[in-house]
Amino acid sequence: MGIFSRRPTATLEPTPDVGPGTPFPAAAAAGVALDPALRALTGEWTIDRPHSRVGFSVRHAMVTTVRGAFADYDSTLYFDGARPALSRAELVIRVASVDTGVEQRDAHLVGKDFFDAQRHPEMVFRSTSTVHEGGETFRMTGDLTIRGVTRPVELQLDYLGSVLDPFGFERAGFDGTTTIDRTDWGLVYNQRLEAGGTMVSEKVRLQFDISAVRATPLT
Repeated sequence: MGIFSRRPTATLEPTPDVGPGTPFPAAAAAGVALDPALRALTGEWTIDRPHSRVGFSVRHAMVTTVRGAFADYDSTLYFDGARPALSRAELVIRVASVDTGVEQRDAHLVGKDFFDAQRHPEMVFRSTSTVHEGGETFRMTGDLTIRGVTRPVELQLDYLGSVLDPFGFERAGFDGTTTIDRTDWGLVYNQRLEAGGTMVSEKVRLQFDISAVRATPLT
């Protein structure tokens, strides 16, 4: 992620509440340290897929970690650098695009034991609130839908910086992480190990390495 230039943070003047319907209005107006340059990033963005990764990792057989990613997805992002509570995101992932590097394993994942891609081709995340937690860290809460089951999740988002690349695109970088229990979404398939434990951990770490490109021109 060395392409992104970090900027020093500074304290902004507290912003007024934006109305009773705004999620976490107090946090939006708390006057916590916000990088003044974040104001210039306010607007619509989209994920640059060739330079981003929407992935996951899960413990396998209790002793190693399997990692994978999804290659096919659509994104809608709105970032508000002055009032983070107004920021929002939507990510629609085609689960059949999963890639763990092993064709047989990928076929198992898209089958009925896991994603059941034929009946539930998409996994969807829609944000419901965003809070600036200080420095370059944000917390985004949203609804995650897998196999037709929708449950709330919280993402930690770390702002990496922004840059105008050599091709004239304005980019902003974020890393996002959260850990979920896959059985909450009906992904319950497993095998018991003779020595104890399970073949596939119920805990799954979701990882978002995001290079976002401005989708609307600067005004």
